[in-house]
Order: sequence, then C-alpha cells, then structure tokens
Amino acid sequence: MDPLAPAAPLVPRLTLGQVSDFLDAAFPPDARPALGTLVELRPGRLRMRLDPQPAMLRPGAIVSGPTLMALADVAAYAVIAAHHGPEAMALTSTLSIAFLRPCRPEPVFADADLLKLGRRTATVDVRLWQGDDRRLVAQATVGYVLPDAEA
Repeated sequence: MDPLAPAAPLVPRLTLGQVSDFLDAAFPPDARPALGTLVELRPGRLRMRLDPQPAMLRPGAIVSGPTLMALADVAAYAVIAAHHGPEAMALTSTLSIAFLRPCRPEPVFADADLLKLGRRTATVDVRLWQGDDRRLVAQATVGYVLPDAEA
C-alpha cells in the first residue's frame, strides 16, 4: 500500500432525510430546534443552518459562544452519523473552537468536513459562517470516540 496514495473517498451511508430522522430521535424534541437543521450532505461533508433565537444571544446582540459550540458539535455528530451509520455516539472526546469575529443574530451555517473516520475515532473540521462561506465567524476541530464494534 502506497502511503502517499489518496484515501478512498468517503461515501455517506445515510441520506440527508435519514440523518435528520436520526438526530430527531437522538435529541429531546424540545432541544432539536435550537441545534440547527440539515441543509446538504455530500461525500465527507455536511452543512447545517441555525436561525438564532433571542435566547441564544449574549449582551450586545451577539450569538453566544455556547450556541456556536453546540452547532459545531451537532454538525460533527451528524456528519459522522451520515458516514459511520446510525449508531448513537455520545462521546465527544475533544472540541476546540476559535471565535474569529462576532456572530450576528442572522442565519449561521456550519460546514462539517470529515478529516478522519477510523474504526475507533473520528475528527471533524467545522467552519461556522454567515453570508459568505469565506467569512468565518468560528472554526472548530471536534473529535469523537466511536462505539466499539465488538461490544
């Protein structure tokens, strides 16, 4: 095996609708609207949209950091589920986020790109943006421990 050869492309195992149904089942019904909606699913990537509500704002009419962290985490969870399969994976192992500019109370998009999907761990790059996907409001790296296939 050539270590410099490109990795096989990641192909989703679930459709966008199946991922949405999975999230609806995995999270309490009253929490789901605050966690964003699925917009697009492609090999290795998923996009979500969050329409911030007044309760998500901090003083100064800026979307709060915990709201953005939750969006990044759910987007990572969703892209992993789409490619790994519909198993409940409750173990976020790491989440590192950089807030790059204030996030206004308007739609926020999360582009989650799988960097690694292994047997035991997954790593996802999540870029949060408004208006233009090149104008980031935050960037997160999220790690997950996957369920043990032999358990």
